[in-house]
Amino acid sequence: MQHAVGSPLPPPHQPGHGPHTSWAPAAGAPQGPGVPPPGFPGPVPPAPPALPAQAPVPPHPASQHPAPQHPVAPPPPDPSGHVTLPPGGPVGVPAAPPHLTAPDPAATTLAVLLIGPAGAGKTSVAKYWADHRRVPTAHISLDDVREWVRSGFADPQTGWNDHSEAQYRLARRTCGFAARNFLANQISCILDDAVFPDRPVVGLGGWKRHVGPGLLPVVLLPGLDIVLERNAERSGNRRLTDEEVARIHGRMAGWYGSGLPIIDNSQLDVPGTARVLDEVLARAIASPPNW
Repeated sequence: MQHAVGSPLPPPHQPGHGPHTSWAPAAGAPQGPGVPPPGFPGPVPPAPPALPAQAPVPPHPASQHPAPQHPVAPPPPDPSGHVTLPPGGPVGVPAAPPHLTAPDPAATTLAVLLIGPAGAGKTSVAKYWADHRRVPTAHISLDDVREWVRSGFADPQTGWNDHSEAQYRLARRTCGFAARNFLANQISCILDDAVFPDRPVVGLGGWKRHVGPGLLPVVLLPGLDIVLERNAERSGNRRLTDEEVARIHGRMAGWYGSGLPIIDNSQLDVPGTARVLDEVLARAIASPPNW
């Protein structure tokens, strides 16, 4: 037997009682102002109506994708002022521009090695060239780096020996390390050194190893009378005897026929030599020398 939803449950069945005896009116039926008989339970509150069946709700589009990743806040600045710089690596060969016009070396990040005998004007030209570039440029002089050693300095006037060779190698390696770091941070470099064509110890191989194959060597080789005159204006350990200057100049003549570009700046002042250097470098960028 079924009963209306919301009606009170029937009392237990007793003999002699009909199925409808002592039933309280259904909830919501008209009643008198009185209360239910003593001992009879009150009406059971109606159950909430059943909700109609609903189709499953598809997931929100946003739930199908991972939550957006918010950028990680940068670490606070180092109180010591440390700034992270790109690490220096071997300098690659500069690529020629795709267009047909000549490259502008004054606006290109370059690594240049200026070679020449004592008195050739390497340091003066290198400083001027670095000062008048349109991009940041550093000048690194091997002689200056060698003279960082104070006590125990291997003076070139005393001749070449194991001690001076060790200091030369150390200075060249230091210059190469500095050049790679400058170039890695978009600062061009011009280095100057008296590199000999007939002596591997102070030859180009060490510079290529320490700086990279992209180093562009250029030789300054004025006449002997010019280098003797300029050497006479020097002082301290930078000034050599005339005999030593003549010997070095003669050995530098071995660069002829080497394939490296050579500038005879006997009749050129420093600005004029720097302009010719730019012309030589423009050709070297377009067709790097094989050395």
